[in-house]
Amino acid sequence: MSSRLTRTSALTVAAVCGSALLITTAVTASGQTADDARIHDIQGNTRVSPLDGKRVTDVPGVVTAVRGFGKAQGFWLQDPKPDDDPATSEGIFVFTGEETPDVEAGDSIRISGDVTEYYPGGEEAGGQSVTQLTGAEWKAASKKKQALPKATALTADSVPDAYVPDGKGDDGDIESLKLQPDKYALDLYESLEGMRAGVKDAPVTGPTTEYDELWVTADPDEHPTPRGGTLYGDYDQQNGARMKVSSLLPQKENPFPKANVGDALTGTTSGPVDYDNFGGYTLRATTMGKLKDNKLEREKTAKPGKGELSVATYNVENLSPASEAAKFDRLSEALVDNLASPDIVALEEVQDDSGPDDDGTVSAGKTLDKLTAAIEKAGGPSYETREIDPENNADGGQPGGNIRVAFLFNPDRVKFADRKGGDATTPVKVGDDDGKPKLSANPGRISPDESAWKETRKPLAGEFTFGGRQVFVVANHFSSKGGDKPMEGRTQPPVRESEKQRTEQAKLVNSFAKEVESVDKDATIIAAGDFNDFPFSPSLDAMRKGGVFSSPMDKLPAGERYGYVFNGNSQVLDHAVTSPGTGAVKYDIVHINSEFYDQASDHDPTVIRLKP
Repeated sequence: MSSRLTRTSALTVAAVCGSALLITTAVTASGQTADDARIHDIQGNTRVSPLDGKRVTDVPGVVTAVRGFGKAQGFWLQDPKPDDDPATSEGIFVFTGEETPDVEAGDSIRISGDVTEYYPGGEEAGGQSVTQLTGAEWKAASKKKQALPKATALTADSVPDAYVPDGKGDDGDIESLKLQPDKYALDLYESLEGMRAGVKDAPVTGPTTEYDELWVTADPDEHPTPRGGTLYGDYDQQNGARMKVSSLLPQKENPFPKANVGDALTGTTSGPVDYDNFGGYTLRATTMGKLKDNKLEREKTAKPGKGELSVATYNVENLSPASEAAKFDRLSEALVDNLASPDIVALEEVQDDSGPDDDGTVSAGKTLDKLTAAIEKAGGPSYETREIDPENNADGGQPGGNIRVAFLFNPDRVKFADRKGGDATTPVKVGDDDGKPKLSANPGRISPDESAWKETRKPLAGEFTFGGRQVFVVANHFSSKGGDKPMEGRTQPPVRESEKQRTEQAKLVNSFAKEVESVDKDATIIAAGDFNDFPFSPSLDAMRKGGVFSSPMDKLPAGERYGYVFNGNSQVLDHAVTSPGTGAVKYDIVHINSEFYDQASDHDPTVIRLKP
């Protein structure tokens, strides 16, 4: 809860007037009241109520929806007689805590309560606030059910192309700025906070999650992908027509649709506009469109041609022996059928043998053995594995899981230059073996003692040979975006604090590649993995600095450059960058997970093919 949220000292409940409910509480500590206010007066024309901290009395409105579950129950109220200012919302949420409100949609009531600003996830998380009434008491204003106010249509024409204004001051705060709903998408949604809004025949751009949420767009022409998504192609392409959808309907009678990207909710999906800390503005649907399944298919990559080496990267999302058998089956089938059994695979998020149990285990032999056995059962090669166990709880990720990067390789196709491997803390060195680069340990960790790798995964360098030629592969999993301000938050432009650490990590991988190239300027070096950052980010710029690496993904059509879907935006987090000596590369992001509600991982794998 926000520090601004008024705490009440007492709560009693008594039934009155049939379906109406009277909730009596102590008044605010300040004793302030605001008479004759309507909802638009409470909401005001900025993001924070001008009556924040005051008590309002006898505010009229019609109940439009009820949230009757969990610890944040309440209902939405809307004034059917709006003012003429499009910046002031006519709707508001009434928070009743764990008390189920005894009201129904269509009830006409008059309400008194304390005006508060609630920050989902806490004020420090950087999200916007929800103006609401707490400590409320209400009474029926009419025994007759009222028609609900018409839902505001969200369309390609009504949602502005511009996303949000820049904030004021050093912290970029937008809370005090007057809303301009005709100019900025987030201002439009804020001006509709608590009001009924809707989309019609809305394409799905983010698949149904385990929490029964999905993302749609009001503008299918806004940076579309060929498979029906919305592309996040730069920091200023936020795609403001996206909107999250959850449901207020009884799930037994109205199960939430299981949707993939490219599907659509036909008809109208409407409900009050809310805001939460997992994606921002949300339609809490009281009317849900019918799912149209557009039959999105999982992709398959081409098999390598004669003399071609195939290298893949795949984030297997916290894989351990504790993972369900079906997950191992799906990962292995994908590696064999969809990825055409790559010669080398850089894996990310391989957990230790006890998985999430925080018991001091660091080895991952059982995890990898279970995966390679499943691959062989699926008709794939008998992969060998190489990895280095981390120090316990030193590399971030799920506590106790000890995630790390690891290699799979097909010994019938490539050879691993076996020599003593490194350990968790010893940096790998690049030596000169009669004009050929040679790793001091194989595999070895790149600069694990550097502060850039604190509490995150260290990159693993491996030396292979294919057709008699050396190939150096670096498996990576850079630090997460945790701690960054949200795209839809109140700090604009958002502060991306985590970029600093990833940029330093990229510099270290770049320096390692320079060492290899100093021995052999034509060396084949591939750095692949989950870089947790975008192609246009400072960390990828640092990775490519000096021409040490390039991004062959750039040769793909722009609309196909994505392998991860977050909040309805199709984007890139996984990369495979190559040295000049690598030569021509065929690049393929194989869409099998991120666009689908039934995922084996939240990442799509990437496969490259080359002739060293």
